[in-house]
Order: sequence, then C-alpha cells, then structure tokens
Amino acid sequence: MRGTIDWLWVLVVGVAAAVAQAAETGKAVLVDVQRIWDRAPHNAFTDLVRWKERWWCTFREGTGHVNYHGKLRVIVSDDGRQWESAVLMRAVFADLRDPKLCVTPAGELMLSGAAAMHPPIALRHQTVAWFSKDGRSWSEASKIGDPDFWLWRVTWHRGRAYGFGYGTRTDNRWIRLYTSTNGRKFDMVADKVFTEGYPNETSLVFLEDDTCYCLLRRDGQPNTAQLGIAQPPYKEWTWKDLGVRIGGPHMIRLPDGRFVAVVRLYDPVRTSVCCLDPEQGML
Repeated sequence: MRGTIDWLWVLVVGVAAAVAQAAETGKAVLVDVQRIWDRAPHNAFTDLVRWKERWWCTFREGTGHVNYHGKLRVIVSDDGRQWESAVLMRAVFADLRDPKLCVTPAGELMLSGAAAMHPPIALRHQTVAWFSKDGRSWSEASKIGDPDFWLWRVTWHRGRAYGFGYGTRTDNRWIRLYTSTNGRKFDMVADKVFTEGYPNETSLVFLEDDTCYCLLRRDGQPNTAQLGIAQPPYKEWTWKDLGVRIGGPHMIRLPDGRFVAVVRLYDPVRTSVCCLDPEQGML
C-alpha cells in the first residue's frame, strides 16, 4: 500500500478471534497495530505475502517520497512481531520503486518493482523482477514488460502470471495487459485496454470460473476509479465507474465471496479498508 509515512506499520491480526467476530457481526475487527521497521528516513510502499510458513514484507527505503537513490528491502518474520532483513536491492543507475511480492507456481518468491532511470538514460522506467528459492539468495534482475510501461503488480492464475502495465510518458498514457508462464518473459495480451483519465495502478482478482476483475486507479480528468471485468483470453473488458478517487489499490476476495480493497481515499487523505460490490460497482 502506497503512503508517505516515515514509519512502516503492519496490522497483526489474531486470526481465530477476528474471524469469529467478523462472522457474527459482518464487520472487520482491528486487533493490533505495531511498527515493524523504521531504519531509513522514509520507509513506504509496502507489500506482504505468506511464504514457507513465514511473513515476507517488502518496501522502498529512501530519503523521501521521490529521490534518486531508493532501494527495495525485504524483511521476514515468523510471528509478525519480530522482523529481520532478508535482502536489500539497489541500482546505481535508478531509483527503485513500489516493490511487490508474489509466489510463482514453481514455489519461488518473486520480487518486482520499477527502476526509475537517472538521466541521461533515455527511457523513464523499466519494470524488473528477481527470484529466490529461500528469500536470502536472489537471481539477477530480469527486465519484464516494455520500457516506459510500469508493470504494477503480478498476479498468478492457473500457472500464468498476469499484470497491467501503464504508460509513464505523456504520449503513452494507457494500460496494456501482459502475461507470462515463468515470470521472466512477459507477452502483451491486449493494448490500450483503458485510455481515459490517465489510468495507472491496478489490482487483479481471478474467480474459479476464470473471470478476472481489475481495480484501476486514475489520476487525470476524470480521476474516478474503475472496476474492469473480463473473460479469457482477457482481450475485451467492460468497466464500471466507482465514482471515487483512489490511490495504491489492492484487492482480494474472501472465502465467503466478498471483495475487500485497501486504497488511499482523498478528502481527507487516508488509507482505508473498503468493501467492494462488483455487481453494483460500489466501493
């Protein structure tokens, strides 16, 4: 989840008690909040995954929201309370930004993020990915997606990786869908899937019948979020306007079928956990 905080926080949930209470009341329960990392002047843009019976969290470390020397750190914990560093990724030629974690069908941990290039390099952004079998030793970076199309988040479904890339120049402000069988080489499925209002950050959810939902951020005019729906091969999409501006979206589907999204809301600016109704198109 994106933010501009100086400390990194995680919600540590007492699963059994929270699930029981939520089942009775239909409401989410905030159990605990703890600071888990604050060793850089600016620690933000987090992602979290459960892998090999441990919690793995990644985020960007820097001196501020935007600077030339951002690095991507991965930390690990057995219990969500005590954390240690697993790896710190850096690039002398770029500011590394907005890391994401996922687990591949081969059982590897995949870390992806964008390299915002330093001048005089001509391109602006290149998405890159690293892979690890133990979370400590990592592969060399692989370039994924196209230059100046930021492949925001990778989601796996039936052995394939999917993700939308968004254009980062003023002349390519649309999103295109990519897919991959190994996470290292991505092919474009559909171009110019959404073009209005500077579409950018996305989160995907796949259903058992292969329906795909996409929660989409926009930052132009108009700037209201969109919910996209598609069937295989995911070349044709229909969209519903959610009527609210969002940032840093992530979306999951609970075992009972409900959709939950974590986003930045505006007026006032805050991070929020929201219910999403895909049928009504309401957040």
